Amino acid sequence: MAENARRMAGRSGGGRLFETVNAVLIAALVILCLAPLLHIASMSLSSNRAILSGDVTILPLGWNVDAYRIVFRDDTMLRALLVSVVLTVSYTCLAMLLTIAAAYPLSKRLRGKKIVMFLILFTMFFSGGTIPDYLLIRSLHLTNHIGSLILPAIINPFFLIILITFLRSLPEGLTEAAEMDGSSHFRTLTRIVLPLSLPALATLSLFYAVGRWNGFMDALMYITNPKLYPIQLKLYQVVMNSMTNDPLSTQGDQLVAIMPESIKAASIMFATVPILIVYPWLQKYFISGAMLGSVKE
Repeated sequence: MAENARRMAGRSGGGRLFETVNAVLIAALVILCLAPLLHIASMSLSSNRAILSGDVTILPLGWNVDAYRIVFRDDTMLRALLVSVVLTVSYTCLAMLLTIAAAYPLSKRLRGKKIVMFLILFTMFFSGGTIPDYLLIRSLHLTNHIGSLILPAIINPFFLIILITFLRSLPEGLTEAAEMDGSSHFRTLTRIVLPLSLPALATLSLFYAVGRWNGFMDALMYITNPKLYPIQLKLYQVVMNSMTNDPLSTQGDQLVAIMPESIKAASIMFATVPILIVYPWLQKYFISGAMLGSVKE
């Protein structure tokens, strides 16, 4: 009895040490992830003198919101935000619709499924390249069109494979019982499979939305009309303009213009905060769906 008690005490002590080390490591990782974001936010809210002196770290010095006033008064910035919102929502809805339509039959006994899966895997490792992609988009007359930012990457093969794996893990008895009761494949999908797949759907929707929101290279290649600039391309222009132009001027010892670093930081926060707001709404499903396909029964 005494020896068993000592063993239990040793195990509990080791468990507490393990939990403590984990908590410290997780806290350190959180700080490392938050530090750059806090620094950018502090830069956007700090005074010109604090920025020039290099004293700004993770707390703003000399509270100043003039950079945000400039950003919010810029009609092109607000238009770019609206374009990104419409683009992200449209892309995510279409991408999830096509991903579900492809994953459901591929998770069943489909004739020729191995060939289709091979073609999907092939696209993950081989592609035509940047120049052929551009020539294709131009031949389809999609340059300066919102479709050039949606159609080329409408389905992510990796996300498709994840959803196929998740659908295969669902109990087959549910769909078989529905089919025996005369349910069609479409009705089975919408009434049984999709409600059970909310964690997977929410997780992949978040991945699709974040990927599209942060997309930049395709917009840089295909979009030249300023009215169709997404927020990331507009942010790129702000950064480039701030590097080539010097809006800083002095009168005596008074700084009368906004530091370009402050404007860049405010623009980055303006482009980052909207997508961060989405996370709390999907957190419940994201936690349960983050380990998709990790356990095979």
